[in-house]
Amino acid sequence: MLQTRIIPSSGERLPVVGLGTWQAFDIASERPEPDATHLAMQTEAAAALQRFVELGGSLVDSSPMYGSAEQMLGTLAARQSLHPKLFIATKVWINGRSEGIRQMETSLARLQISLRGSLDLMQVHNLVDTTTHLATLNDWKKSGRVRYLGITHYHAGAHRDLERALARGGIDFLQVNYSLGEREAEQRLLPAAKAAGVAVIANRPFAEGALFERVRGRALPALAKELGCNSWAQFFLLWILGNAAVTCTIPGTRKPAHVEDNLALLRMTAPDAAMRLRMQRAFEQI
Repeated sequence: MLQTRIIPSSGERLPVVGLGTWQAFDIASERPEPDATHLAMQTEAAAALQRFVELGGSLVDSSPMYGSAEQMLGTLAARQSLHPKLFIATKVWINGRSEGIRQMETSLARLQISLRGSLDLMQVHNLVDTTTHLATLNDWKKSGRVRYLGITHYHAGAHRDLERALARGGIDFLQVNYSLGEREAEQRLLPAAKAAGVAVIANRPFAEGALFERVRGRALPALAKELGCNSWAQFFLLWILGNAAVTCTIPGTRKPAHVEDNLALLRMTAPDAAMRLRMQRAFEQI
């Protein structure tokens, strides 16, 4: 049975592991004819996206600040007829109402949202001109151009600002950094999101690779067997999902093998509080 969690504002369910596109999908070549390296990377990304859907994945997160990631995601999804099976999220990251509308329209075109009717989730990235863009997005939501709206940040220094934004209401999703290496969100922000009925997407689940650096050359702790984990990635992701406030986490990759490893969590049981504490202690002892 696939592990899913509810989007509080609607009751719709999402698989607990998604796919991030930062760096991984920024692979389009500016040349009229992409070279062999870019073609190989695009083929790899196509296989990863296809495998992601086959294994039950849904939410794919992108942004106009991720280079060509939106364009690549839209192209691959269209080529493989995957739009109906994906929950596509992107962001607006600019000052000004007209500039925001222009950027969001460009994102919709790059993602080829016309093939499906509406964008699933538009997020105000890093709280840039939040009030302005949320006003636009509320109008878009009423007209059916976007289904959900959200706010994001990647740094703990912004958590208090995110918390204040949640308190003002009208937000469906919060995206924030949360991992064994960056636990600050669990102090106030995640409880605030849960209390407000806001879905949470956990970004930076491997702390930009810092978690893998820390465990490089180290065997998994003995308790990994109890959890059913076969890799450090699974161990790190499962710890995140042990927090009931988290709806979905979005490890970024274009490697099919990593997609398979990550989405194995859709068939695992999230750890309880006691097990999460054991996982933390095992990690801290490394």
